[in-house]
Order: sequence, then structure tokens, then C-alpha cells
Amino acid sequence: MDSRAASAGTVAELIAGGWGDHRPGLRYEDRVLTRHELASGAAARAALLSDLLPTGAEPHLGALLDNTPEFPLWLGAAALAGAAVAGVNPTRRGAELARDILHTECRVLVTERAHLPLLRGLDLPGVRLLVTDTADYADLLSPYTDARPDPSRATPSDRFLLYFTSGSTGAPKAALCSQGRLAAAGRSLAGQFSLGPDDVHYLCMPLFHGNAVIADWAPALVTGAAVALRRRFSASRFLPDVRRYGATYFTYVGRAIQYVLATAPHPGDRDNPLRLGFGTEAGAVDAAAFERRFGVRLVEGYGSSEGGAAVQWSPGTPAGAVGRATPGLVVLDPATGRECPPARFDAAGRLLNGEEAIGELVNQGPSPFEGYWRNPAAEAERRKGGWYWTGDLFCRDTDGYLHFAGRTDDRLRVDGENLAAAMIENILARYEGAAAVCVYAVPDPVTGDQVMATIAGSFDPLSFAEFLLAQPDLGTKMTPRFVRVTDRMPVTATNKIHRASLRGEGFRCADPVWWRPPGKATYRRLTGEDLEHAEGPLAPTRGPSPVRRQGLEPRTR
Repeated sequence: MDSRAASAGTVAELIAGGWGDHRPGLRYEDRVLTRHELASGAAARAALLSDLLPTGAEPHLGALLDNTPEFPLWLGAAALAGAAVAGVNPTRRGAELARDILHTECRVLVTERAHLPLLRGLDLPGVRLLVTDTADYADLLSPYTDARPDPSRATPSDRFLLYFTSGSTGAPKAALCSQGRLAAAGRSLAGQFSLGPDDVHYLCMPLFHGNAVIADWAPALVTGAAVALRRRFSASRFLPDVRRYGATYFTYVGRAIQYVLATAPHPGDRDNPLRLGFGTEAGAVDAAAFERRFGVRLVEGYGSSEGGAAVQWSPGTPAGAVGRATPGLVVLDPATGRECPPARFDAAGRLLNGEEAIGELVNQGPSPFEGYWRNPAAEAERRKGGWYWTGDLFCRDTDGYLHFAGRTDDRLRVDGENLAAAMIENILARYEGAAAVCVYAVPDPVTGDQVMATIAGSFDPLSFAEFLLAQPDLGTKMTPRFVRVTDRMPVTATNKIHRASLRGEGFRCADPVWWRPPGKATYRRLTGEDLEHAEGPLAPTRGPSPVRRQGLEPRTR
């Protein structure tokens, strides 16, 4: 990276640094935009945004976009204008989608025609809509095409991203990221992976997630490398895109790696320019398979969505571990606040003392966590006792390496997205036969979670499937894979649903269980023959789930 990028304290300075640089900056389908054109386009949109934002309003804009050139252009515009971007998740529906937009106080919502049906019928007072693939949008931008990027109005502390992360309370929380923190993260990753201006970053994960912006776009911005955009992730187009664009670096979530590995292998798969993939949740088995097939090493990392704690892989990290605990990172028992004993594994890699060794990962050192938008209760929960509590379960082995073991609350992580059980329960409670509903996670055979629901009452698989299709606010990841039907919901002494017992039994229970096989829209009764498909090769045993070095299985306490 050049000296200006190395010293840049804001994203705005990095955007402006592209002015006059006519090397490729962005590749998208058949289009190529130079770094100069990106800086110019961002400046024009920044000028337009400054005129559109009401005086005294929060300088926030929402981006309900696929990965098109408009998304990075508006990221750059926000940086130059001293504004913040809220990435809007297009898998959200109805009132929940409206809530995300209104909660983050977006005065401008940038979208495209493909997403207009999601907004139909929503009450969004005070929100100006810009539809990027229309003539009206082009006419609106045309007076600003001579604008030049001016980074002087931006400061490192300026709010830049509001990215949603789900929690146990139901509604997603909008985590904050400043321009200074994003620029620093880009420099850190560029240095860690020796990224430079000749690299090409393949950006196929959705930009409305913080991961894609922080781990892929920001390092490219710092080094002056080109970004190759894929509108939506496609496993079948992964390798052709990599070859077409000459991509050398990409980021991922575990499910994406599984999808790529599921494509038909070819003798020439190792003939590609990639040298590194960086992400989370691929699992040791899939990471090894990816390297064997494509000749590309995957580096697994851990970072809380809010930026409060991070664990980096380093040479010598044992299979199944995330990385070594750095000073300040400890595993604590949430009930007592005491540090958990080191994890002990047998020769087969089975954790022998999980009950005492697994606790919550806590950062007792300096934390870059910058808070949540208008959610002081959630901030206080994260900052208990002046430390940063990640909400994630880990164990630490005798050599100081950390192993991920699950999540502490009622979150579910499905296809790389965090979902909140309470939101799904509120929707399923509308089902006519449901007297009570409980939603929780069961392990996915490869990575993350699958959605399971227990319904107390009557259940008909056909009417239930029709009911789900009719719910406008049921996101695409929320549909239950398994439905347990019971006469009475188990409860605690205080008459609360006994979630722990339901989660512990999973779909191996005395009650009838119905399931929706992958790729199917209807439910059928779960049988013994189905269990192998439902659980996969890393199926948990009855009772406490074992933690293994190879393919560590998520576990909650």
C-alpha cells in the first residue's frame, strides 16, 4: 500500500485516493470501472446525498441492494458525505423489514427494481426512495457528475456502518462501525495476508453484511486493489468467475464453501489464480477438501460482529481450533465470572471436561466495540463489568488455543446469518393449531444451525406448509427444518418453556417429529432412515454434545 493509504485515518481519504488512478478498481459482469471512476461516482452521489438529507436529521441512508456497483459507490458516497450506511437485509419481510429501515432512521433508501416488491405496502414515513436502475435516478444524478471527492469533512470517529446482528431479544441490533475502525481493519487484514495493489478481491458475499465490507472491500480500498463483484453468490459460477476476473483473494461463510464443494469436480480445478480465502465456519473437513481440490488455503478466523473481540489463525494452530488467545481474551463461566479450567481432549479429539471448560469468551482488554444504535440495554449487556462479553461459547486448551463451542442465548446461525428465535416464534404462533410454540437450534451436519420448532397443539403438515408460504414476514432462512408436535410444552418451575430440555433432546425425542428435507417445500414424518440425512456424519450423541478438534460441534449450555 502507498504511504497515503497507510496513514489514512478515514474511509473518505481512501476513496479520494483513487482520484486520478486509472487502473481497474471494480469489475462487474462486463463492466470495468477505474479507481478514478469510482472516486468520481462516489463524489457525485455524496453531493446528491447532501442535498437530499433533511437538515438536522441523522445522516443515515439504507442500502437495499444486491452486490451491484451501486453498493460500493454509495459506501464511498456516505464516507465523503460524513454519513452512515445501514445494510438492509433483503431476506427480511413485512413489518420486520420496515422496522430495520425506520429503527436506523434512514432518510434515504437506495434500492433497485428487483427489490421493490419487498417494499410494497410498507409504511415508511420520511424515507426518500432512490431506484438505481431507472431513468429518474440517472436524471437525479446528472447535475452532480462534475463533483470532486473532498475528504476534509470526514473524521475517524464519524459513524459509517450500521450493520445488523441478531440477538436473543428478538429484533436485530444495529452495530456501529466508524470510519476510523473500518480503515484500521482494512490495514490490519492487508498486512496479515500480504495483500497488495496487484491482488483482485472476489466479493461474492452480500455487502449488507458487515463481514463483506470489513474483510473484503476495506482491504482492497487500503491497497488499491480491484474488486470483482458477484451480484449474488453462485456456487456454479465461483470458479469461472475466479478465472475470468483473475481473483486472488476472497471471503466466505462456511455454507458457501459447502456449496462450492458440492459442484462437480474437474481435473483442472487447481488451475486458478486464487491464493487465499478468509472466513468463518467452513470447518476443518471442508477446509481440507477445498485445499485438496482447488489448491487454495482457507484461513479461519473469529471476530464478533460488533468488533469487540477477535481471534486470528496463525501457523501451528491445531485442526479445529480458531487461534491462540491473545492477552485479554479469557473464557469465563457466565454464572460465576471465574475463568474456566483448560479443556482436556482424549487421543480421538473428544473433549473430556466440557461442563467445566466451556464458557463465554470475554475480552478484558481494550475493545474496539463502538456500541449499538439506540439500544443502551444491549450495550450494557455486552459491557458488563467494563469487559466485552462476546455472547459466544469457547473452550481454551492447555496450549492456549481457543475452540468455538456455540452461542450463549437463543440465537440461531443459519447459512451464515444470525436469526432470533423469538421472531420466528411470533410468526409460528399464528398457526391455527398452535397453542404454544418454541423455536431453537439443532446442529447442522456441516456448520451452524438448523431451525427446529416445537408446537403444542394440533398439526397438519400440508396446512402448516401452506401457512408458512402465506406469511409475508417469514424470512427465507426462518422456515423450520424440523417440527416436534407435543400435547404439553415442558415448563420450568416458573412456568417458562423449558428450552434447554427441548434443545437437548433435539429431534431424537419421544414425540412425533416432522421434517422438511433439503430442497423440499413440504413436511413428512421423520423416520429412523431419515436420521442419517438429518444429522450427517458428525451427529451428536444423546446427552451433552461432544466437542471435537475435527469439525467442532456447536454446543449451548
